[in-house]
Order: sequence, then structure tokens, then C-alpha cells
Amino acid sequence: MTGDADRGVRGKRVIVVGAGIAGLATALRLARSGADVLVIERAPHRRGGGYMVNLLGPGYTAAERLGLLPALADQDLGPFTSILVKADGREKFTVPTAIAQAALGPRAISVFRGDLESVLYEAVRDIAEIRFGTTVRAVAQDPGEVRATLSDGTPERADLLVAADGLHSGVREIVFGPEADFRVDFGHLVAAFPLQRVPGDGAGGCGTTFIGPGRTAAVVNLGPGRSSAFFAYRSPDPLSELASGPVRALTAAFADLGGGVPDALAQLEAEPARAYFDSVSQIVMDRWSHGRVVLLGDAAWCVTLFAGAGAALALAGADQLGTALREHGDDIPAALARWEAPLRPEVHQRQALARRGMAQYAPPSRAHVWIRDLTIRAILLPGIRRLVQRRIQRANQ
Repeated sequence: MTGDADRGVRGKRVIVVGAGIAGLATALRLARSGADVLVIERAPHRRGGGYMVNLLGPGYTAAERLGLLPALADQDLGPFTSILVKADGREKFTVPTAIAQAALGPRAISVFRGDLESVLYEAVRDIAEIRFGTTVRAVAQDPGEVRATLSDGTPERADLLVAADGLHSGVREIVFGPEADFRVDFGHLVAAFPLQRVPGDGAGGCGTTFIGPGRTAAVVNLGPGRSSAFFAYRSPDPLSELASGPVRALTAAFADLGGGVPDALAQLEAEPARAYFDSVSQIVMDRWSHGRVVLLGDAAWCVTLFAGAGAALALAGADQLGTALREHGDDIPAALARWEAPLRPEVHQRQALARRGMAQYAPPSRAHVWIRDLTIRAILLPGIRRLVQRRIQRANQ
């Protein structure tokens, strides 16, 4: 139901490109406010899987405002024990569940990316049109409307086009210019995928993490349908790694490890299409909108997995876009400018955090690994633990 408060959105035609978290959240926010929403998705069907995401601070608030929390509660992975391991899988030391739980605070939820997308899709499917297997081939606009030509030749007219089509955004390429003008590469690769069966080695209800020079391998074992693997490593030639594909590249980088890693790699080989595998890159732009076209989520900023806030920023950005359009929707370019200004500081902070965090996921040397281990051990001390918990809670507010 809509009211006078939604007059800036109600009745407007909006094209959303991308049916990931950012696109579906935007479609949900605007459709509920009375917009006529069309979602365009390149993939032929919905994609599942993905990595674990934490919704904290503004991300949790946005999920709450979008009405997602009841459905997400059933998918919540909850807190779990983290065990740092040696290369052969033997335990170094354990970070108790209570430490992570206290640091995150009560307004936090952890889910798999695929489960978050599923909850969003179920909320959107009956209030917006979704076309799979379709892309945008051309975009034109004037002060009164934006026009998109789709890959099937269909012309579409709208008041607003939202490009939420990810790091390698096709709409950004059409409207703003080549990806190379905005992408900053960091010489690292990341991979994440769900595990269909519980890893064969290691205790349940915990996550085991190996951190060595230039690489990290983590296996989260929370039971059937609730387990996943995450890999990150440094590479002088990310493009060659991507060309090799996730099975070959990850096997070459991590086959020497023990613990749950061999089983995770075997599951990857059986279903490589379920893996997210890409280079670590950020998108850095002076502006996220041009006329009646706006970029949102990874298409606009891509903070990377190292920042740990991509999903939260996507939800918050979608929710805040709806608010800006509601208040200033009669002048869409002005509404987009109003939306962007307060969001930029948070994006800049998260991008900087990711750049600093690369050394945590791919330490440059054994000395850096030793210092990291020493730091984590120090966090287990009661006084330092409380200090770190307060700092994390302030960062997530």
C-alpha cells in the first residue's frame, strides 16, 4: 500500500538491471512505494550459492525496514567457533563463539548470499516483472525519460534506470565508459562456494581458517546445507588465474593444505558453476549517476569481499535510494545527488578498510602471519577483548 509520502515514487516506471542483492532490494523498495518496476537479469535463471554475509549496522537496519528479517531469521547461521589451523589442518588456537557474538552485538544476522537473494526474490516476484536471460544493449535519455534497448530487441521507456549489474556492469560501460577507467585491481583473487555435504574432516559447528603467506583458506562446517568454503590468494597475473577457472586455479594454490580443504576442493570440482571466483577489484568513480541513470551496489563502488560489507551496503543503498526518490522524485537527477552525498563517506571508509585488510587475507610474509597470530591471541585476553569488541561495535553502528 502506498500513500502521500510515496508520491515521489508512485506511478513512476523504473528499470532495474541485475537480480542480485542490490537489484532485488531496489526493486522491492521502489515497487512497495508504488513504482512500476521491471527487473532485467543476464543469467537465464536464478543463481544460488555464494559466500556468507553479515548484516550489521545500516545493513541490518535496511533489512529490517525492507521487512526481510522474519524470513532471514530462518536462514540465520548464528555465531560459531573460529579455529585457526596449521597447513596440515591441526589446530593452532580457538577464538570462542562468545567473542564474535559480543563484538557483532544483538542487531546482526549472518546468512549465505544465496539465501538472502532467495528471500528478496520471493518478496519481489509478485510485485515486479523479472526477465531472465536479458541484457541492456543501448541506453539513451533526455530530461523527460530514459530509454533502454534490450538484447531481445525490445525497447523500454522509464523514468529511471538503476544499474545494479555488478562489478562488470554492462550499463556502466554504456553510460559512463570502459570498465578499465574505474576499476582498481589489487593482484588478488577470491573464491567462495557452498558445500553440499558436510566437510569430512574437522568438528561441526565451527569454522577452520588457515592463513599463510599470500593466501587464506577457510571452511565453515555448520551442518548440511549450512557449510561453505572461502579462498583468497595473491597472484601476479589474475587474468591467467581467471582463465584457468576455479577448479584448476584453486587446486594449484591450495592442494597442499589439509583439514577440510581437500574435501572442499573435491566438491568444487563436482560443481564448479556454484563458485564465485573473481579478481579483487574496486570501482572508484567521481559520480554514481548521470541524468536518469544511477549505479548501485558493486556496479557503483564494489568494496570487495575483504571489506565484509558489500551486501549490507547494497541493502542500505537500495533503501536510501527509495527514501531520496520519495522526497525528491519530481526531480530525479536532484534526488540521485541527494542520495549519493551521505552514502559516499561510508563507501570510502569501507573501500579503505578493504585495502588495509588485504594483508590479513594474504599476508606478505611468514613474519606477518606470526604478527597476526600474536594479535589474535592478544584479543583473547579479557581487557583487550573488551576494547576490540567496543571498536567493532562502533564501526558497525
